[in-house]
Amino acid sequence: MAFALRKRGPSNFERASDGSMTLIEHIRELRNRLFRASLAILVGFGFGIWLATPVRKLLSEPYCDLPQAQDPETGVCKFVQLGVADVFLLNLKIGLWVGLIIAAPIWLYQLWAFIAPGLHRHERRYAYVFTALAAPLFAAGAVLAFFVTTKGLEFLLNISGDDIATTLEVTRYISFVTNLILLFGVAFEFPLIVLMLNFVGLVSAKRLLGWWRIAVFVFFAFSAVVTPTPDPFGMTALAICLCALYFAAVGVAFLNDRRRGRGKEIYSDLADDEVSPLDLTPEPVEAGQRVDGVTPVDAPDPVAAPAPIERRYDDMT
Repeated sequence: MAFALRKRGPSNFERASDGSMTLIEHIRELRNRLFRASLAILVGFGFGIWLATPVRKLLSEPYCDLPQAQDPETGVCKFVQLGVADVFLLNLKIGLWVGLIIAAPIWLYQLWAFIAPGLHRHERRYAYVFTALAAPLFAAGAVLAFFVTTKGLEFLLNISGDDIATTLEVTRYISFVTNLILLFGVAFEFPLIVLMLNFVGLVSAKRLLGWWRIAVFVFFAFSAVVTPTPDPFGMTALAICLCALYFAAVGVAFLNDRRRGRGKEIYSDLADDEVSPLDLTPEPVEAGQRVDGVTPVDAPDPVAAPAPIERRYDDMT
């Protein structure tokens, strides 16, 4: 007995790509993807609450490893809690951040699955590459921020002197560390913006290389503002990393320009305010081909005169 195979219709991705999906179907798909992403974040938040205390202790290590932070009698690192529910609210905040990180593959996929049908194939390919590079760059910035925090706290606590007892408030300290990690991680995404401008054809690699002095100055100024301490160590570390990433992005831009053949166009070696040379060499004019005579057009056929109106209609019409 033969069974007929059921023919599958086009998927939601194909229908959204070719524009056959209606507005109500788009809204329904957005609702479903938001529900799945929210459910994944809720599950990740549950794991985040479970991991909140170990993560808080991990973030406290830059301060607790310093001799000034340890109690001389017990040797235990202690923080100050000003409010009754400060630590509880802090654990909720840490749990939410950890939950977002744990559920990131799911809610990022739901976001991408809703946006991807509206992009071209090469745009989706670039998005895959940029996403694959964004996560390691952010992680590298977070590690550098953790290292800079350790050196910065050591510098700041040594300034206070032995006559001043320093005890940090736990919520302000954790907010300080997490904000610094977020800021350094976002700063390390700057090379991706440079590559995006080059890949879409807005800026050439040669022009990016010509801006290196401005870029280095901006990186050092940005590092001087965002680093928590006035010592030159943290500022120099962040600025050097950003400069290295910028020149690496310029190198990739040169490879992309060579692959696409940019810079080989006519007049590409001329400046914007330079007049292009004109070729005034006269060229010989060749004799044109002979044009045949036009054949006469036949006279049109005569048009018959319309019949009287009484002959074109009967009694019924």
